[in-house]
Amino acid sequence: MDCIRILSPCGILGYGFPTSSLERGMAMRPDAIVVDAGSTDAGPHKLGAKTAIVSRMAARKDLERLIDAALGSDIPLIVSSAGGSGGREHVMWTLSIIEEIFRAGSLPEVDTCVIWADIPDDVILKHMERGEVTPLDAKVPKLDAARLEETTGVVAQMGVEPIVKALEGGARIIIAGRAYDPAPFAAVGIFHGFDAALSYHMGKVLECGALCCNPGTTKDCMMGEVYEDSFVVYPCDPDRKCTSLSVAAHTFYEKDHPYILHGPGIEMDLSQCTFEELGDNRVRVKGSRLDATDPYMIKLEGARLVAYRTFVIAGVRDPLLIGKVSQVEDLVRRSVQEQYSEIDPSSYSIDFYNYGIDGVMGLLEPLHDTPHEICVMFEVLSSSQELSNAICASVRSTFMHYGYEGRKSTAGNLAFPFAPSDVPFGPVYEFSVYHLMPVDDPTALFPIQRWSPYTGFGGET
Repeated sequence: MDCIRILSPCGILGYGFPTSSLERGMAMRPDAIVVDAGSTDAGPHKLGAKTAIVSRMAARKDLERLIDAALGSDIPLIVSSAGGSGGREHVMWTLSIIEEIFRAGSLPEVDTCVIWADIPDDVILKHMERGEVTPLDAKVPKLDAARLEETTGVVAQMGVEPIVKALEGGARIIIAGRAYDPAPFAAVGIFHGFDAALSYHMGKVLECGALCCNPGTTKDCMMGEVYEDSFVVYPCDPDRKCTSLSVAAHTFYEKDHPYILHGPGIEMDLSQCTFEELGDNRVRVKGSRLDATDPYMIKLEGARLVAYRTFVIAGVRDPLLIGKVSQVEDLVRRSVQEQYSEIDPSSYSIDFYNYGIDGVMGLLEPLHDTPHEICVMFEVLSSSQELSNAICASVRSTFMHYGYEGRKSTAGNLAFPFAPSDVPFGPVYEFSVYHLMPVDDPTALFPIQRWSPYTGFGGET
């Protein structure tokens, strides 16, 4: 074959996609459907709390249509970073939805594989003893045994190798744990014998659905074709436009270097790439290069519980209060600390976010025009939900009635959009593991297991 086609239905499984786009995409006869189901971009909470990024209803709606499309065309369906963060609980959640779909529709059984991405603590500890677990960057603290023990579970980003192995074993549905986002797309190209650099680069473009288009969105289908010397991408919705600029811009989405991209066991160099508009809303990309790294490094991800949060959202429209809101907030904070003088103030935090002034940029905000109204959000973080609730309630009542210079009324500082105003958020997590670790075999820590929606798990492949 001179090319293979990969359909990317959306940026994250559960984000949704138009049925008309899926139908157009399937009419082009893709060789595989690949969808990324998550990442840690939104922070550590979903990983630490072992919850999904999207709702069960949204995931099932997408999976029903994708399974039907894949079975109807007899092509593989690959779901990576299943459940959002790709840990065991996230994968099992995804499998339970697939089981519901198969049983409800009495669908014929197909060869299905699960690729696990959970890394046992004892494996990490052995590498730590050899000094082989290193922080991803300077802001990440060194990993020690105590920090690892506090972590709710560690996953690693798999590369293409486990997914290629599952395809070689004949799998038609592959549910993979945490994976490097472009890896499942690249795996299809590499499995069919195409260039790894082009396959990885095309995966980088496809992993977010039609976000590389104008207008861009993660909620629409995108098609990619990899050839011997290039790849071509185009949207399945004719109202979206794919340009050389939009594809080039998305190539460097979420990257800290203009043309060097790192992944499991690879370093991509895209400095020599060209982006050519072919007409018919298609863009051809050439010049992608890739080198294998020695050693082969995988990224470890884990989170630990650090606090409990309660927050309040309120509006302020008094120009006098808006003009001195930071000073009033400092005084409110001090007043509450005095009220709870028996509690060590270092055991909790009170934070204010003034949207309309500097709620997004903070101290980096360059504009200082005074708005006519602002949204104030304040939160309390502490070691227990009860303590956070108590302190946040005091912050709210103190702020609501705090007398500031020039005020004539005796109430009305804050306008609450909801009742109750205080929202107990629950557990707060932070990344406790965000490190690199070398492996000798890129498949060894990512076991593949057969699974059936009717009979459950079989043995490892």
